[in-house]
Amino acid sequence: DDDIFSSAFCENSEKLINVHLFALAAKYYSLSNLGVCTPLEDLLEALKGDSEGAVGIKPDEFMNNKKSHEVQVMSELVDSIANYCGIKQVIDIGSGKGYLSSYLSMQYNLKVYGIDSSSSNTNGAHERNRKLKKHWRAYQSRGKESLKSQSLEEANGRSVENEINCKTINEELLNNANSLQNQGQVIIQDLVPSCGLTEVATLETNTETEAGLVTGTQSHETKSSEEVLAILNILPADAVEDFSSSHCSCGELCEEENVQRKVTSLKTKARRSSESNLYFPLTSCITAETELSDIITDLEDCMMVGLHTCGDLAANTLRIFTAKPEIKAVCSVGCCYHLLSEQFENQEECHDQVWGFPMCQYLKDKGWCCGRNARMSACLALERVAVGQMLPTESLFYRAVLQVIIEEIYGVTKSDRHVGKTFSKSSSFIDYVRRSLKKLELDDSKLQDSCIMDYYEKYKHRMNELEAFNMLKVVLAPCIEVLILLDRLCYLKEQENIAWSGLVKLFDPVKSPRCYAVIALKSQSCS
Repeated sequence: DDDIFSSAFCENSEKLINVHLFALAAKYYSLSNLGVCTPLEDLLEALKGDSEGAVGIKPDEFMNNKKSHEVQVMSELVDSIANYCGIKQVIDIGSGKGYLSSYLSMQYNLKVYGIDSSSSNTNGAHERNRKLKKHWRAYQSRGKESLKSQSLEEANGRSVENEINCKTINEELLNNANSLQNQGQVIIQDLVPSCGLTEVATLETNTETEAGLVTGTQSHETKSSEEVLAILNILPADAVEDFSSSHCSCGELCEEENVQRKVTSLKTKARRSSESNLYFPLTSCITAETELSDIITDLEDCMMVGLHTCGDLAANTLRIFTAKPEIKAVCSVGCCYHLLSEQFENQEECHDQVWGFPMCQYLKDKGWCCGRNARMSACLALERVAVGQMLPTESLFYRAVLQVIIEEIYGVTKSDRHVGKTFSKSSSFIDYVRRSLKKLELDDSKLQDSCIMDYYEKYKHRMNELEAFNMLKVVLAPCIEVLILLDRLCYLKEQENIAWSGLVKLFDPVKSPRCYAVIALKSQSCS
């Protein structure tokens, strides 16, 4: 309990004295241990109803492994929620280059509006969407050729088999003609779809033999129909085209017509939903006060989604969801906690501002504040470190020494500018410092190379300390993330128009560290 864990720190100095107990406490208060999450499998089971799962393809050809994993898992859940709520329109907030949006549109036939504040992302999404259409057409072409080749191989195999059977039958006919005629039996060659072979029969037909023949033929035709429809199901609706008719025997015409009718039905459905099976990338900055109807002119009952919405955008997504009656559900996975705005971080009062944290009334009443350092820690990936993906100690050391330099040499303790990913572009510590100073708009001529290296040598022996300190931050990271996610969940629990809300672990945390989704569905009576 709290009393036991508090002994990890010295009562007088408040310094950490028991690292093991500290780690146990962090694990105890992590989201995976608190038992507040809804298992993804249970949620999908509750949502599925009578609907059938879509025949899926893996988007590995046009996404990296991490993004492919995220998009596949989240899109299946989004489709299940959309089906449960009876909606076809999805709004993807912070859609970026449209990975999730385009997949929801093409794979699940949903009408998706992807909204991103960056015009370069929107332009990139348009270009990527154009390339994806080519991908789908190529995929369709490969699918048709594969099916045609497979059918031909099966037909050739049956042709050889039938020739052998036919030869055997003829020999039996010659040897047993009189016996066969007396019994009134029939020898019927096996019908082979798409090969134009004819049957050999006597005047009278044995009922059992005919029934067996029909059953065998229907079984093969049904399999062929399923293969055709399986390929059609994984294509976007607007990619459905006519399959050319093959030369069939009279005996298989009825079943072939059934296949063609199914294809025609799919085409008709595709034409009718031609306006719904679309993805629209849009550029707009989303805030809590955003009127979606000003951005989306044909706004209808829909759901909002966000895959790694950055900073305050995750909080604003939930606020828009609760405020707009058209939005029936939300599925939001946030990230970049360090960019959250905090109401109680600064002493200045801004009554009109909408803050990213806290959201729920309980933490507001407590005046709770995390602080930027804690929020930065919440972005760390404990699961990755646990499997051997160590922290970038050297880059962290460079950054720490740089901060000492700019404080002591330039007197700067706070800056609105950021160093960014300078480490990966630098050839040495000296190069790193000079590049960083230019980004911070500080005069690097004040520093000689020897002075820069003096700072490096002065603190080099403390690199192990820095690594140990950052490992403690990694251990604590899940606890801080818990606070932010539970704040969002509690905010939803406080709303009167929410039928259900929960936290769901969507992704493998090693592949995608920000793996928890905040999900909510509105009451059906809400309009």
